[in-house]
Amino acid sequence: MIIYSRYPEIEPFEVRHLQVSALHNLYIEEVGSPNGLPVIYLHGGPGSGVQPNYRRFFDPALFHVILFAQRGSLPSTPAGEVAENDTWHLVDDIETIRALFGVDRWIVFGGSWGSTLALTYAIKHPTHVSGLVLRGIFLGRQRELDWMYHDGASRVFPENWQKFSEFIPQMERDDLVFAYQRRLFDTNPKVHLPAARSWNEWEGSILSLLPGEPTPTSDEASLAMARIECHYMDHHLFFEADDYLLREVHRLREIPCHIVQGRYDMICPAESALALARELPHAHLHIVPDAGHSGSEPGIASELIVAMLELHQKLTA
Repeated sequence: MIIYSRYPEIEPFEVRHLQVSALHNLYIEEVGSPNGLPVIYLHGGPGSGVQPNYRRFFDPALFHVILFAQRGSLPSTPAGEVAENDTWHLVDDIETIRALFGVDRWIVFGGSWGSTLALTYAIKHPTHVSGLVLRGIFLGRQRELDWMYHDGASRVFPENWQKFSEFIPQMERDDLVFAYQRRLFDTNPKVHLPAARSWNEWEGSILSLLPGEPTPTSDEASLAMARIECHYMDHHLFFEADDYLLREVHRLREIPCHIVQGRYDMICPAESALALARELPHAHLHIVPDAGHSGSEPGIASELIVAMLELHQKLTA
């Protein structure tokens, strides 16, 4: 099997900022060809922001890729802000960006939380979606939250879990998300910065199949991501029902869809990708046998690149 490497590093040909409310200002960048097939990239987290490596899944001669940092995610401002920040505000922001660029239909590309947001947006605005490329499926169900923050990944990485859970006093460990939230939003840096580091280290330590060196981040970036992610998890992604996405994805059965999933994904277990594929029988499900969660793992990146090329061929035929 051919493994496709990510494209060379590329700089945006345009960067702009968009005021979407009196409070929130979004960072937006464009890469590739202005005349290429339109793509919107939805980052994970929630809260991870825009990173240069995200640009490298797309052939710059074929695609016009729009990337933006979601509310509260750097380099959007204000960093870590949770007011006016929920799933439905983000769906509205995506529509605002689409209108800004005059795009009728675009490919929606998202991984992890980005897959959640991509599905949510597509369900609300299916006529504006030409295709879906989804990686590391997260459907926002309680069982997925429990896997990550209660009993699941903790059984595979007990030493990492011990460090994460024991940051919180024993009497508060029945709801770790809430306990972390209290500390993350404490005004004292001596309280919120260690909590942010601990929150992010747990996820980062189980991100890939093979361990690697953690990426250094500033205190501001670490706190912003932890606050935004914890805020969304504590509110169950702001969905009206636990099975909201699976109940509504039937609306997407006419939209070309690729699902890329690492077999050993410890953050978003493969059962969610399979559950989604059952509801979208036309979707192409690619389970990568030697990968975890990270989009930068070779097998995952290769399948994403192939999915984009196949969609391009289909949509421009």
